[in-house]
Amino acid sequence: MGCICNDCWGDMSPRPRYPSMHKHPKGTSPEARHVNGSEVKALFSVVGITCSACAGSIEKAVKRLPGIREAAVDVLNNTAHVLYYPSLVTEEKIRETMEDAGFEAKLIKEETINGKLRQVCRISINGMTCTSCSSTVESALQAVHGVQRAQVALATEEAEVHYDPKIVSYNQLSEIVENTGFEAKLISLGDDISKIELKVDGIKTEQSIRAITKSLEALPGVQDIETFPELNKISVCYKQDVIGPRTFIEVIESSGSAHFKAMIYPEGGRDTHRKEEVKQYYKYFLWSLFFAIPVFLTSMVLMYIPGIKKVLDVRIVNKLTVGQILRWELSTPVQFIIGRRFYIGSYKALRNGSANMDVLIALGTNAAYFYSVYIVLRSAISRDFKGTDFFETSSMLITFILLGKYLEVLAKGKTSDAIAKLMNLAPETATLLSLDEDGNVVNEQEIDSRLIQKNDVIKIIPGAKVACDGFVVWGQSHVNESMITGEALPVGKDKGDAVIGGTVNVNGVLHIKATRVGSESALSQIVRLVESAQMAKAPVQKFADRISKYFVPTVIILSFSTWLAWFLSGKFHSYPHSWIPSSIDSFELALQFGISVMVIACPCALGLATPTAVMVGTGVGASQGILIKGGQALENAHKVNCIVFDKTGTLTVGKPVVVNTKIFNNMLPHEFYELVAATEVNSEHPLAKAIVEHAKKFREGEDNPSWPEAQNFASITGQGLKAVVRDKEIIVGNKSLMLDSNIAIQVEAEAALAEAEALAQTGILIAIDREVAGVVAISDPLKPGAKEVVSILKSMGVKSIMVTGDNWGTANSIAKETEIETVIAEAKPEHKAEKVKDLQATGYVVAMVGDGINDSPALVAADVGMAIGAGTDIAIEAADIVLMKSNLEDVITAIDLSRKTFSRIRLNYIWALGYNVLGIPVAAGALFPSTRFRLPPWIAGAAMAASSVSVVCCSLLLKNYKRPKNLDVLEIHEVRIEP
Repeated sequence: MGCICNDCWGDMSPRPRYPSMHKHPKGTSPEARHVNGSEVKALFSVVGITCSACAGSIEKAVKRLPGIREAAVDVLNNTAHVLYYPSLVTEEKIRETMEDAGFEAKLIKEETINGKLRQVCRISINGMTCTSCSSTVESALQAVHGVQRAQVALATEEAEVHYDPKIVSYNQLSEIVENTGFEAKLISLGDDISKIELKVDGIKTEQSIRAITKSLEALPGVQDIETFPELNKISVCYKQDVIGPRTFIEVIESSGSAHFKAMIYPEGGRDTHRKEEVKQYYKYFLWSLFFAIPVFLTSMVLMYIPGIKKVLDVRIVNKLTVGQILRWELSTPVQFIIGRRFYIGSYKALRNGSANMDVLIALGTNAAYFYSVYIVLRSAISRDFKGTDFFETSSMLITFILLGKYLEVLAKGKTSDAIAKLMNLAPETATLLSLDEDGNVVNEQEIDSRLIQKNDVIKIIPGAKVACDGFVVWGQSHVNESMITGEALPVGKDKGDAVIGGTVNVNGVLHIKATRVGSESALSQIVRLVESAQMAKAPVQKFADRISKYFVPTVIILSFSTWLAWFLSGKFHSYPHSWIPSSIDSFELALQFGISVMVIACPCALGLATPTAVMVGTGVGASQGILIKGGQALENAHKVNCIVFDKTGTLTVGKPVVVNTKIFNNMLPHEFYELVAATEVNSEHPLAKAIVEHAKKFREGEDNPSWPEAQNFASITGQGLKAVVRDKEIIVGNKSLMLDSNIAIQVEAEAALAEAEALAQTGILIAIDREVAGVVAISDPLKPGAKEVVSILKSMGVKSIMVTGDNWGTANSIAKETEIETVIAEAKPEHKAEKVKDLQATGYVVAMVGDGINDSPALVAADVGMAIGAGTDIAIEAADIVLMKSNLEDVITAIDLSRKTFSRIRLNYIWALGYNVLGIPVAAGALFPSTRFRLPPWIAGAAMAASSVSVVCCSLLLKNYKRPKNLDVLEIHEVRIEP
């Protein structure tokens, strides 16, 4: 493949994006894949790679071979990594393919991957209350043999586990979570394995279940089956590239002699679980309030109403009164039935060697309750004993904590609104078409969109949502893709054009063939990326995790020390007796101070400070077309003070076109371009493609014209191309190629080159029979608003630098237009990465903005890699932030959003830490000697509950985020390049 490279042509366009490859060779069944045996990973040294277009040529050629699982070319190190199945393709065949593409290849290393697999599962975890809980689960999962990585997120109440399925199963992982004392439910099993739950009516005996299970197990692609007879539910894990849920329903309904009716089980996802949790807390709170209000009234209010006080003070036995018995009876259900969850949580935490918020609540309420029981029993057996019970403390404390948890869960549910909105883009139903052998529609059927399988033909009417990813097989229309790609204007669709699931058909009826369904779809990939981002912990979260390990034990020690200090002070009369309220004694005063300290301390607020802000921040970003890959990216982005821009496709549109042609001999334009296009058609380079496209204009009426045969074709790396066409020697390339070929460049050609460079264009010299016959000027227009974006970044304290592989003349012209002061031109991909490292060494926090493929070495080297204009190609590993639109203004929005998010995180930490630092001394009685102010335990509990709610609400305020006002003056519209 020819490549006129960086020194002249630069990296004028992003490398072509190819469809994501299958994880296994096409056309092989699951059984055949097992026969194929282990995969082999080979490392090749490749000579001649000088730019990303070369890498694209190699990858495209290799991926066309059967048995290739993955192929990646490292431009920086001139190597190629290939993962393949040796039973379908050999190392020699791969090497020959690389050499056929025009590069010299040599095998460096080859190793067999002995079953070392990686699968990812997501598990919903119920019952976590603070970072101590999430840390316990995470540690338990990490300790399992076969688990490569585990992340547990408190805010989402989910775990993401990377594991080897040959060593440990997802069922064992669920058991591990449940053994730590939490409820676990599998959500998903990664990219290539899907899970669906089916409701089957008509099951009456175990024999029916066995018959259905046996029928399903016989199907290819089915991985695992679970049955739930009491719910008439069957759960099936399957490989979605082999089989689909519609087949399961057909098989179930035809199983045995019994009549079964199958359908997809009503969804019970994260949203349903959250709603159930909200209802549950609300119910517990109302019941707790029902019992707690009478307790509070009898102890705090009714005692001051003479008539009622007389009834409450009626003695039953010795000093035991009606009021005490009433309070005891009313507070017991609150303590042991409604408050049972705190005992369970405490037991599970202590069993795993940790302490959480439940431990503090259980200790505090038990101290108040059992001391009150002691007072009641002592009053019943003693004639002269007089004491005051604290039943209102335990019941009111539990009531306020439940209120706080209810509000917290309600608020936490709103932090994941972004994912819910994305998931709602998919339509609920779709119209499935049945076609005859001639392709005529014979039947239409409305089905659940989750039942769509690969190669189904779906009808999309005007105004309806596209049900899945696919391509048009019939019809014409315009499709609104703004919700996925950010493209403002509807995109025209004709036969053969690709469509994206979740977009809206504007006009015209379309028939589309499904290509990617379920977790493979673009929409599912975006949802998964946002979910993974919300799972990933920001480095600042480690601060809260460290504190949480020691928080609860420290609070328990402080609580006991507070009680002991006040008790001993009272015992030895270290403070006046008048300080003690008339209704209690010195022991009870000390006990109240100790309980207040225990229940006011709140580890939850610290644990929620970072993840809730990251969740809302990434969700807001996703709604604006900015996909931020987790807390690490957010944290680094807010520190950025230097941005390195790639030129092509970033500052410019990335669609080079021929804008001027100067011919110096007597050839006609169509004759000239006939020869040039015949040479260039052999090259994959974007500039070569621009010349070929321009040449097609002289072949009107021909969509795919055939060009004369090019003989003795040769690609001169970094310079251009040579070939013989119609017995004429054609040389196309830069000035250095002409000089190396001993071809004189006349004055008018030099002037044409200088003119092109002055206009930020790339000049290409064409020599025919060793004489310069013409100069072709190629332009890549500057994106609208580029100059304003650079200016706004400067006002934000961010330095802008441009690095490009194009010539200095073109680079300086673009820099002058955009007012970028620092320019580096004629830079190869590895030089871009070196420049990023040089900037980092001088103290800059660097963001690299590129197309996500050409600039992968620099994207990886940068503190924050931003892939711009990625569209649906979101699986860009090198980038930390994916900008779905091609608008440069999103670079500013991404940095500003990260700054706003981290200011919110700081505010959360200030509140959470400040609350504990100030609240604990007040609860311990620090103000009591001077002001006689003390914090009753139930008010301390209410304050603790309020602290968690306030942190979550503070994070939720990010949902009101507005991009910087100075961006509103920018009018960035689509750039159209007229043919």
